[in-house]
Amino acid sequence: MCGIIGIVGKEDVADRLVDGLKRMEYRGYDSAGICTVQGGELVRRRAEGKLGNLVKELARHPAPGVIGIAHTRWATHGAPTTSNAHPHATGEVALVHNGIIENFKSLREALTARGRRFESETDTEVVAHLVSEKVEAGLSPADAVKAVLPELRGAFALAIAFRQHPDLLIGARLGSPLVVGYGDGETYLGSDALALAPLTQQIAYLEEGDWVIITRDGAKIFDRDDQPVEREITTSGVTAAAVEKGPYRHFMLKEIFEQPTVVAQTLQSYIRPIEQQVALPQMDIDLAGVERITIVACGTSFYAGMVAKYWFETFARVPVDIDVASEFRYRDPVLQPGGLALFISQSGETADTLAALRHCKANGQKIAVVVNVPTSSMAREADLLLPNRAGHESGVASTKAFTCQLAVLAALAAHLAAKKGKLTREAEQEIVRHLIEAPAALNAALAHDADIAGMAHLIAPARDVLYLGRGPDYPLALEGALKLKEISYIHAEGYASGEMKHGPIALIDEAVPVIVLAPSGPLFEKTVSNMQEVRARGGKIVLISDAEGLAEAGEGCLATIEMPKVHPLIAPLVYAVPVQLLAYHVAVAKGTDVDQPRNLAKSVTVE
Repeated sequence: MCGIIGIVGKEDVADRLVDGLKRMEYRGYDSAGICTVQGGELVRRRAEGKLGNLVKELARHPAPGVIGIAHTRWATHGAPTTSNAHPHATGEVALVHNGIIENFKSLREALTARGRRFESETDTEVVAHLVSEKVEAGLSPADAVKAVLPELRGAFALAIAFRQHPDLLIGARLGSPLVVGYGDGETYLGSDALALAPLTQQIAYLEEGDWVIITRDGAKIFDRDDQPVEREITTSGVTAAAVEKGPYRHFMLKEIFEQPTVVAQTLQSYIRPIEQQVALPQMDIDLAGVERITIVACGTSFYAGMVAKYWFETFARVPVDIDVASEFRYRDPVLQPGGLALFISQSGETADTLAALRHCKANGQKIAVVVNVPTSSMAREADLLLPNRAGHESGVASTKAFTCQLAVLAALAAHLAAKKGKLTREAEQEIVRHLIEAPAALNAALAHDADIAGMAHLIAPARDVLYLGRGPDYPLALEGALKLKEISYIHAEGYASGEMKHGPIALIDEAVPVIVLAPSGPLFEKTVSNMQEVRARGGKIVLISDAEGLAEAGEGCLATIEMPKVHPLIAPLVYAVPVQLLAYHVAVAKGTDVDQPRNLAKSVTVE
C-alpha cells in the first residue's frame, strides 16, 4: 500500500526522499510526490504514474529544503491523478497519509460549510484542512495534531510538515504502520524499516494510537492518551542490498530463484536435524489441547492456508476452518472456546487479517501468526509467533514468501501431530527428512526455467487459462491462476480437477490452455482421468508432473514441464516453482510490468 518517508535533516532532502520512495515501490502505487519546507514556504512537487515522472518534475522544478515528506499513493478515494496525489497541502500544512479516513465525507461537508476549499477527491485532504484550521487559530503544531486525531475514524499513518516550523515533522499512526528512525543530527519517519535503510538502522516502531514529534535532536512519542512514552529503539538489520535485483531482469525472478536458500533458512528455525525433530519457538499455547483450528488469510497467503488445512487434518487429525480475511468477521463465525486461530500474512499488516485477529482474540482464541516481518503488528499481538525467513520481497506478486509460509506450516503441522500423539517418532523423523530435502528439490525445479521460458509463447496469446489439481495441488492450481492474473492480466481460474465436469468444462475449446498439476502418486490417476475429459473436448494441456507422470500421460500435450519426484508432503513447495515461472515468462512475453502490476499493492493496509 502507500509508502511514507519524512526527513528532518541537515542538508537538502529531496534526493533522499525520492530514494526512499524507490525502496517502497514494491508496495504498489499510481502517483507520487514530495513536499519540502524552505524559506517559509511549502515546496510541493507531484506526478501521476511511475516515480520517473516525479524525478523529471523535480529536474524541471527542484524542491530545496532540509526537511520534507514524500509519498507513493495507491488510489482509494479519487482517481490516480496529480491533483489527488500526496502530499496534500493548505497554506500552512502539508501531509501524507496511508490508510482510509472512514468519516471523511461528514468532515469534508463540515469543512466546506466553514468555507474551506478542496482541490482533490481524496479522504486525506480533510486532515490537512483540519490541522490547518487549528494552526491558523493559533495552536502549536503539536496541539493542532493532538486536537485533530480524535476526530478521525478509520486507519491512518500520517506525516505532517508545517510552513512556519522548518525544524519538525509530526507523525501519527492508527491501524497503519509507521516507524521512527534515528540518525546523526537527523531524524526520520517511514512506513517501514526498508524505506529508511540507507539512512539509519536505528528504529522504533510506533504502537497503535501513538503520535510523534521529530526534530534533529530526536523524537518525542505520545500514546493515544497524549502521555509521553518510550518505544524501544532496535537495530533493523535491513540493508540497501535487499532491494537490488543483481543479475536478474526483475525482482520477481530474483525472488523465485532465492527460494531454495530462504526455504532452507526458514526450516533451520524449525528443525533439529541431528535429533530429527520439529521444534517451535517458546509459546503460551498448549498445542496438545487444541481441538479446532481457524485459519484466516488473504490472497496467496490464503492458498498457503488451504494447503495447511490438508496437513493439519491429515497428520494431526484436527478439524480446520479456513476463511478469507475480508469475509471472516462479517459472517459472525462460531469460535470454539480454547481454539487456535492461525493468521498468515506476508507483511503482518494486512488490514482485513489484522482486524480478524483482533476479533478472534476478543473471543477467547489463542493467536498464532505466520509472518515475514517479525516486528509487524500481527507479530506483536500473537501468542505464538512463527516467522518465516523469506527476507524482503520486492515483487508485488508473492513468491518466496509463499514457499516459506508453506515450510513453516508443514513444520507446525508435524509438531502439532506429535504433541497430540498422532505421529510416531519414526513418522516425525520421516517428515523431517523430507522437509530437509525441500531446498534441493526446489533447486531441481528451477533447473527447468529455460524450458518454461521456451513454452511461454504458447500461453501468452490466450484470453482464458484454467488450472487443475487435486488434494494439496488444488490450492496450487488456485495460486498458479492468481499469479497469471496478477502479472500477465490473462483471465485464469483454478479448479479442483474433479469439479471440471460440474460446469467449467463448458469453457473448454482449442483456445483455452489447461495447466494440470499432477505429481505421480495416489491422486495421479484421478487427475489424469479429468485431464482426458478436457483433451476429449479439444482442450490444450500443459502437464506439470515428474518423469514417471509425464511418461504415463504426457503424450499429446501442448507442452510438459518436468519436476523432480518428491514426497507428497513437499510437493506443494516444489510445484509452486513452475506455476510462478510460467506466470513470470508469460508476463515477460506480453511485456507487462512484472514487478509492479497495475492496480495492485504489496501490503493492503485498508479494508
